[in-house]
Amino acid sequence: MSRLDERGDEASASRARRIHPAWFVAATALVALIGAAGFRAAPGVLMLPLEEEFGWSLTEMSVAVTLNLLLFGLTAPFAAALMQRFGLRAVTATALMLIAAGSALSIFVTSPLQLLFTWGLLIGLGTGSMALVFAATVTDTWFAQRRGLVSGVLTAGSATGQLIFLPVIAVAAEDYGWRIASLIIASGALLVVPLVLALLRDRPSDLGVRRYGEDESVPAPAAPPPVEGRGASAASLALHALRDASKVRAFWALVVGFAICGATTNGLVGTHFIPSAHDHGMPQTTAAGLLAVVGIFDIAGTVLSGWLTDRVNPRILLAVYYAGRGVSLLFLPSLLSATVQPSIVVFIVIYGLDWVATVPPTIALCREIFGERGPLVFGWVFAAHQVGAGIASVLAGVVRDQTGQYTVAWFAAAVLCAVAAVISGAIARRPRSRIFR
Repeated sequence: MSRLDERGDEASASRARRIHPAWFVAATALVALIGAAGFRAAPGVLMLPLEEEFGWSLTEMSVAVTLNLLLFGLTAPFAAALMQRFGLRAVTATALMLIAAGSALSIFVTSPLQLLFTWGLLIGLGTGSMALVFAATVTDTWFAQRRGLVSGVLTAGSATGQLIFLPVIAVAAEDYGWRIASLIIASGALLVVPLVLALLRDRPSDLGVRRYGEDESVPAPAAPPPVEGRGASAASLALHALRDASKVRAFWALVVGFAICGATTNGLVGTHFIPSAHDHGMPQTTAAGLLAVVGIFDIAGTVLSGWLTDRVNPRILLAVYYAGRGVSLLFLPSLLSATVQPSIVVFIVIYGLDWVATVPPTIALCREIFGERGPLVFGWVFAAHQVGAGIASVLAGVVRDQTGQYTVAWFAAAVLCAVAAVISGAIARRPRSRIFR
């Protein structure tokens, strides 16, 4: 073999080495998050058809959505522990099948109580296991560098799923009925399962490599790295992380801020924007289209936020994000109308850029303060996000049923955002607690 051929082979091998397996795992995780995101867009679209067919009030249906949001959050820390014990692949595939089952079975409901089982229990457990803690776990397990960027891209997966599913669900519900729309969600989740089983890997050592960005000159471990408390149950791992984190003041600042984040996104805008726009005479499909545009700008905003998180103090980022969100909510009641005006488009762009831009800096702070248990602690912080979302979902429905409009809910959310901005900006800089060393 000539020297030229040898150099060519070396160049080819070098290019192959540049593509670290972590990127393939991240890509598979992104597709899984997209497949799991269908139901995140569904309630706002399906509530009006259900109201028309069965005569159920928004408050009744909001209870099922609230159970979903609560389980979506409360399942997350235990899902993170399950991923540590049983691996990313098994937990992710099971979660997607739960989402598919809940969506498919919802076509048989005849009472709001049955929605509690399908929308609430099954889909809540499934989406909770595929929540943002999944993105945090993939990021920390497979990446030593580019963590902010990767967590931003994976977080944007939910927005991408909303972008893909929301217009489809809205059109299907209007043209073919809400049952067909539910089956589309089930199919989207189910189709991703074979891909997850084939391509998702639990940890770098399964492929004989180190995390992306670690020193490749050191041989990779032959066995999985030890996990704290490997003999303990997933529940024990999650609860011990909560016990220790609760002793750190910064944890409660993150909890309060992220609870407000959930209240002003999933709980309020995600669930009630379409009914609110409909109150002003806007067609449901048009309102759904606007909410889908939120997903477009959410992708850009979250990826940019991840890039910034690698370079800027995450406390500053959170304070800016929450403040901007609060200002936009103050103007929303005056922007809604029967037609799409430039002013509402500006709101959609701003809110889209800010939607989950809070996630990468929050994950970064959990890692900074709580070390290797950062993903578990983020699971509890994310649980607070969904508790806030659930409370806001019900209260906004009550406000609408009692006053006939959502104005009070929008203004209250703006005030909460101001509180979150102050709390987040004041999170102290200090050495990591000894508990997490």
